[in-house]
Amino acid sequence: MTTFPERRMRRLRRTETLRRLVRETRLSVDRLIYPLFVQWGTGIKEEISSMPGQYRFSLDLLEKEIAEIASLGIPGVLLFGIPKKKDETGSEAWDPHGIVQEAVRVAKKAAPELLVITDVCLCEYTSHGHCGVIENGEVLNDATLPLLQKSAVSHTEAGADMVAPSDMMDGRVSAIRSSLDEKGFSHIPIMAYSAKYASAFYGPFREAAESAPQFGDRKAYQMDPSNGREALLEVLTDVAESADIVMVKPALSYLDVIARVREEVRLPLAAYNVSGEYSMVKAAARLGWIEEKRLTLEIITGIVRAGADIVITYHAKDLAAWLK
Repeated sequence: MTTFPERRMRRLRRTETLRRLVRETRLSVDRLIYPLFVQWGTGIKEEISSMPGQYRFSLDLLEKEIAEIASLGIPGVLLFGIPKKKDETGSEAWDPHGIVQEAVRVAKKAAPELLVITDVCLCEYTSHGHCGVIENGEVLNDATLPLLQKSAVSHTEAGADMVAPSDMMDGRVSAIRSSLDEKGFSHIPIMAYSAKYASAFYGPFREAAESAPQFGDRKAYQMDPSNGREALLEVLTDVAESADIVMVKPALSYLDVIARVREEVRLPLAAYNVSGEYSMVKAAARLGWIEEKRLTLEIITGIVRAGADIVITYHAKDLAAWLK
């Protein structure tokens, strides 16, 4: 006869009520940020072919979308803009009446309580598709910083509640912090894309934002997916430069990095559940290979269990409905 130990782990799994009672990781809509793509024009709600259920909105239709997001209890949105024209320096990124600046105004009017966060980068606005100033085929770090400063200030002057630099230039958090402070915006937080990897998971986003590089790749400034210790150095550098929230991007293949950062850093930690991760779920669901709701909840639970306080995800609207 088999002798069991007194500890039987299945006792607390027997019913759904017991499982709910002892559940360690609990999802909440309060953790979610929803990314949105905006563009010039009128009457545009254009589905992104590689991201089913995600759209590019013109400003006249953005107000309705923002109101719906707010009604679902989602705390914030992260705005990405597609400019009228692109140039070598990405000048619409800091145009006071650029697409993101106007989108911020629309969003704050539609839902004043909604947290409006702006992506601060140049890749969507430059003709070459890179995240900084180009000289002889190289992205210049220090020459890019003043442009990021101007962009962050411009977004904040338009009414943004938070700025999120995603460019991965060294020193950009410190530069943006100083420029915001000088302009009287010391109260505006910075959510830094601190450990942003050069990932294959970004493909659908690059279609959505029309931001694919026209030559080369971004491996000289985004992180090597093989490196974990380096991620912690990146995060700690941003902490030292006065980031208010740090981020790991992507999320799903970097749960170990999220966990390592969580152990070492006490700031709020965001994780970006990126476009490729979203699109894989949607594609498999359309083929009937997976249960979309169950898998999505499992993925987001895993990201939170690893240590993320905030999850930026294209699933946010679905999650808000499921978590009611």
